[in-house]
Amino acid sequence: MARRIKGRLARTRELLAECEVVAEELSQCMRQLKEFMEPFSGYFGRREMRDHGEDFVRGLLSDLDRKSVEPIAERSGKDRRGLQRFIGQGGWDHRPVTEELCRQVGLEIGRPDGFLVLDPTSFVKKGDDSVGVTRQWCGRLGNLANSQKGVFLGYVSDRGRTLVDTRLYLPEQWVLDRARADGCNVPKGIRHQTACELGMEMVRERGRLLPHGWVLGDDEFGRNADFRVDLHQDKERYILDVPARTRICDAGQVREGSRVGDLDWTKAWEWKDSLREDEWTRVLVRDGEKSPVVYHAARRRVRAFWRHRVAPMDEWMVVVRTDAATPEYSYHLSNAGEDATLEDMVRANRARYWIEDCFERAKGQVGLADYETRSWDGWHHHVTLSMLALWFLVREQRRLQNKTPAITLQQSKHAISEILRDPMVDPDELARRITQRLRRNEQSRLAHWSRLRLLPPSRVRGQ
Repeated sequence: MARRIKGRLARTRELLAECEVVAEELSQCMRQLKEFMEPFSGYFGRREMRDHGEDFVRGLLSDLDRKSVEPIAERSGKDRRGLQRFIGQGGWDHRPVTEELCRQVGLEIGRPDGFLVLDPTSFVKKGDDSVGVTRQWCGRLGNLANSQKGVFLGYVSDRGRTLVDTRLYLPEQWVLDRARADGCNVPKGIRHQTACELGMEMVRERGRLLPHGWVLGDDEFGRNADFRVDLHQDKERYILDVPARTRICDAGQVREGSRVGDLDWTKAWEWKDSLREDEWTRVLVRDGEKSPVVYHAARRRVRAFWRHRVAPMDEWMVVVRTDAATPEYSYHLSNAGEDATLEDMVRANRARYWIEDCFERAKGQVGLADYETRSWDGWHHHVTLSMLALWFLVREQRRLQNKTPAITLQQSKHAISEILRDPMVDPDELARRITQRLRRNEQSRLAHWSRLRLLPPSRVRGQ
């Protein structure tokens, strides 16, 4: 008993020591930011435009309440109109910038078992003049709202996670109304594409730069059988959310030439309800902040509908149940081979939820949704620079974790914001304040795990 208590005390001291922030490391943040911007600045054009790019990214990393052109120009002491032109028109193409972003992400946090994650997000807008705005489903509000929709590609690995590319969804009425599109400078060649078409475009363009073993997405992608078939034909392994009403049949029934009417179909939720308790498998996904993250799951080899026919490939129907007194269920289809275990598939599927964390970080820390521009170029410029700012935070967190494993992205951002606001801030005092916050957070984490009679694991670098 005494040896166990002594071991716990030693481990507690180790975890608290991981919270110690090194002042010299904080002092390097601005130099790191300058070096970070160099590979991207060349795409902005002449020196004035490169300066605008650096000013805007610094503004996104600042502690401003709203990170749009006017407050950023005021904080930086620069001409507002010049920064407005840089964002709203600019004459620079965002696409080479995102390609460089993907290249860096692939090199620095890429892993062969990484995940490409597709997810749409909405931006609520007033009025009808912002490019692509229409009354459509807004996931953040949970109802129909006047909004714009961006389809994003995220990258997740055990080394980190970030947003890497995006496409603005342009509703069909915008494409048909050329005068309205011209008013927002929508390029002539842009056509209406569904979220699935936009997502497939990004997977095909960026997948070569981003090592990955899975493609993940919510049911906007999973319920589209054409999208799943296209991924399968491209030899992309996926696990995608689908609705509970998805109709499936046992793959063993299907023979060459089988027609829909020849097969016994059931809905995913009906199959789930037929499962015995001993047919569920307990899966430990990862260590969470307060306790291990556990789910229960089952799977079945199936065929699904495709264009009123039987889909051309076998898939796994996977149902996942939360580990709770009143469980919640989710349903997923995957083209993984027989060598993929149920545990592999559940862990892959749960990695999809990290993109929600990316959106929270991007909107909360670097002003992803704070733009006030209405044009096609303006939307893409602001969102692209927000993704750069987020990637810088991810890189800085990873760098600072070399000496302070417990430092979070939020506290890394806090340090950068403090230095941007006051370049003369005392790094020792700043390090002391951040260390105090990290130690309080770690003591709270220790208390949660102690209720399970366990000690929490060390922080994973990049998480």
